[in-house]
Amino acid sequence: MEEKKFDPYQFIGFVLIAVILTWMLYQNQPQEVPQNATVTPTEVVANKTAVAPVVNDSLAQLVLQNTYGDLAVLMQESPQSIQTLSSEKLLLEVDSKGGQLVKVQLKEFENYQSAPLNLIAEGNTDFNIEIPLRDGRILNTRDFYFTPSLSKQGDQEIVTLTSGAVSGIRLMIDYIIQPDTYLIDYQVRSEGLGRFVKTEGVKLQWRSQAFRNSKSLDYENRYTELSYQHEGDKVDELGVAGSDEETVTAVNWVSFRQHFFSAILISKTPMNDVQVRSEDLSQDESLEERFTKNFAVSVPVATQANRELSQSFQWYFGPTDFETLQGYELGLEDSVPLGWGIFGWINRFIFLPLFTFLGTFLPTGIAIIVMTILVRLAMSPVTYKAYVSQIKMKVLRPEVEEINAKHKDNAVKKQQETMALYSKAGVNPMSGCIPALLQMPVFFALFTFFPVAFTLRQKSFLWADDLSSYDSVLDLSFNIPFYGDHVSLFPILASIAIFFYTQMTTGQQAMPQQPGMPNMKVIMYLMPLMMLFFFNNYASGLSLYYFISNLITIVLMLVIKNFIVNNDKIHAQIEENKKKPKKSGGFSSRLQKAMQEAEKQQRARGKK
Repeated sequence: MEEKKFDPYQFIGFVLIAVILTWMLYQNQPQEVPQNATVTPTEVVANKTAVAPVVNDSLAQLVLQNTYGDLAVLMQESPQSIQTLSSEKLLLEVDSKGGQLVKVQLKEFENYQSAPLNLIAEGNTDFNIEIPLRDGRILNTRDFYFTPSLSKQGDQEIVTLTSGAVSGIRLMIDYIIQPDTYLIDYQVRSEGLGRFVKTEGVKLQWRSQAFRNSKSLDYENRYTELSYQHEGDKVDELGVAGSDEETVTAVNWVSFRQHFFSAILISKTPMNDVQVRSEDLSQDESLEERFTKNFAVSVPVATQANRELSQSFQWYFGPTDFETLQGYELGLEDSVPLGWGIFGWINRFIFLPLFTFLGTFLPTGIAIIVMTILVRLAMSPVTYKAYVSQIKMKVLRPEVEEINAKHKDNAVKKQQETMALYSKAGVNPMSGCIPALLQMPVFFALFTFFPVAFTLRQKSFLWADDLSSYDSVLDLSFNIPFYGDHVSLFPILASIAIFFYTQMTTGQQAMPQQPGMPNMKVIMYLMPLMMLFFFNNYASGLSLYYFISNLITIVLMLVIKNFIVNNDKIHAQIEENKKKPKKSGGFSSRLQKAMQEAEKQQRARGKK
């Protein structure tokens, strides 16, 4: 058998191959990059191995590195185009660069300048999917170039944006619009990208500056806020002034409410680690009063077991109208701030249905007047009891003044004698306060109802061209602090009505001046002036309600005084009550005993 001889050429060949492989491995090894560095198109194209994953097998690593550069295709420049989707309610424009919505127009509405109402336009909004890679870098879809395609499925119109189709690594975004809805389906999915993506951390980032769409910037800004539903059906909001941010879990939807219009991101499954932020822009003079708030939200994007992106969202772009939102059965109506607790219940189950019903066959201004009449008539028994209580106090006023003069230096004795008089006459001094307390929930409920009643928007009545904003009868060339640069007539009428109502009610009862205490009568008369300043920039529909409400209350009190209540009979009844034997027990008796005990203790301390 012939011995195998040493072949120097074969040896040299192995050495050369080893040297070449070593040199290639050295040239293609991953470069060290800072954590969370962003991958730019230039970096990926110039260095195809910059984002290579760490693989133990050197040969396998070499193979992967030669294909890993295909991520550059996602950001490779291609012709940029705008795709348009349209329905009866919405007009959408989608940019192939970044796959972003660059225009959302509500076809049925106009802003306060009679211009098309856009929720997204002129670069006020940014959508971006942040994709962290396994080596620490981050891909941003705003840098991607997508190839768009339009299609239809029944009544649905779909634009599909695909990036990187040639390389086998694809990222796809779908926008789906239906003919008669304010909802848009938004889907994100990938193919072949998962092997480069971290296990978690993919996020959809949405930032938007809220356009000013109403005449009163200050008033609109008060009701422009970010809210979210989480932990089942709990709804919370960020602060309307300054800056505010939160990180929340189990979130169903996030709403960017621009007073009467909303942009809402909806997830079919609860989202965790959701970051929300709001910033007030109304004081930023450089923005020329074009925007009210700056909103931002960051939500996780779901990935499959192989780390491929797979997430479906919905967007609502439409009016902040309770009934419209309620029709989608997604709990979106809870984004309308109807008030908390009992005030919200009154608005939801009484005033909202009533006003909607009246608005079906009456002009909006007349509907407000009719609803006001119905509310005041429903509260008329309370008004009656309050007025009767005032009459009784007026009858007893001379005797109360005698007691005050007799015991002017002894507050305890004065209070004892006064309570004894009330008890003997059968008069409860608190009976006048109870009717007022009963009316408070109605007062506050309507105070929160009118500013968010969408049906008031751009509805005119008399001199008011928009019942959801102020009614200016005189524009001033200067600004009055806390008042504004205009004069609204409905607040003036409401303040006059409140003044006469206050005069009628305070005229029936004494306003004792306690040492060191403010003059309550002066405060009562200051209220109309305060209301005048407070409501000058508020919705004229609310001022109209208060004007009619106080006017009706004055009429009711005059009717009660002149045709229902007989002062002589009330006086006779009080005198009759004085003759009756005094009942033991009761609140007045216990209070009087407590005051007598306090007086005894005071005398005992004085003797010491």
